[in-house]
Amino acid sequence: MTVSEPLRLAIFDCDGTLVDSQHSIVASMNAAFEAHAYPKPDAEAVRMVVGLPLHVAMGRLLPDAEADVPKKLASSYIEAFHSLREKGEVADPLYPGVLDILTVLEDAGWILGIATGKGRRGLLATLETHDLVERFQTLQTSDTAPGKPNPGMLLNAMGETGADPKGTVMIGDTTFDMEMAVAAGTLAVGVSWGYHPEEHLHKAGAHVVIDDFAALPGELKSLGGAPS
Repeated sequence: MTVSEPLRLAIFDCDGTLVDSQHSIVASMNAAFEAHAYPKPDAEAVRMVVGLPLHVAMGRLLPDAEADVPKKLASSYIEAFHSLREKGEVADPLYPGVLDILTVLEDAGWILGIATGKGRRGLLATLETHDLVERFQTLQTSDTAPGKPNPGMLLNAMGETGADPKGTVMIGDTTFDMEMAVAAGTLAVGVSWGYHPEEHLHKAGAHVVIDDFAALPGELKSLGGAPS
């Protein structure tokens, strides 16, 4: 990479992109709703709000609830998730190809980062489980920026690393990831193995949607975002 080229920054979503966390998310959501005597939400409805700030997600799942309910549910969700983790019941396996593709991108000169709706504590716990903390040079969470699809996390990541929007790509599984990328002026790559349908990702602004991680380097090169 020459001095005249923009830095290449690859920002990954976490849940539904790097790790399959739907089982622990649904279990925690069910526990939160039960704690407040609400019927368990449908699992598909839960998957559709993954990535949003917790209180926003709760509001979408219970649109007619009183104003203070979403924040109460969010607090109960966090408690339930921590309880599951303490009992060793959070697996969150990596999707196939994650480790290989991180290495390929690093070897090609990419800077790696994460932008997630998780809090920093939860993100670090997930990354530590898979020995991935040191692979990412910027970690953006709901603790330090507005939630998706607000572009704040991507803007912060670019500010931390000195990257340019034209040399930055957001890789994620939800429409919120794609909308965030559009708002920040970066490339947007959707993944089909996560929680939102492929057609929704395209409509939200994905430049391309991939079916496996092995396709990512080639697609980035086609989009003009990869070193030659």
